[in-house]
Amino acid sequence: MAVEITGKYIGNLKTELTHGPSGMVIRTAAPVDNQGDGSSFSPTDLAAASLGACMMTLIAIVGERDGLDLTGLSFRLEKHMEANPRRIGAIPVSINMPAGLSADQKKKLENAALTCPVHKSLAEGVDKPVEFVYAEKPVEAAK
Repeated sequence: MAVEITGKYIGNLKTELTHGPSGMVIRTAAPVDNQGDGSSFSPTDLAAASLGACMMTLIAIVGERDGLDLTGLSFRLEKHMEANPRRIGAIPVSINMPAGLSADQKKKLENAALTCPVHKSLAEGVDKPVEFVYAEKPVEAAK
């Protein structure tokens, strides 16, 4: 299934992107280190953010299907640029996972994250280490 996304230049090194099926609009701006004002996501920021969003989406699909409580699921990543040629060099990702998962559930959710289409689509030259950080189950106070 194809998804149409359109874009137009709106001036000042900014673009406006429209998601065809939903009509949702997002804007990008050139980053400060490449002649822009950094007022929004840059195109390479979106590529990096897509990795985190894709991984969390696949974790959520598996978790929802298996009836898991995903409270606390979140991610943090950093995009590191290379200079010559200018490209994304690394996107280290840390995924904060919920507490109370069995070893089998952890393995299944981690596998889901690591098989996301964005992770598979990024060039092999992009370093994309993934760390899974599991919350500890809160200790209930003695009564």
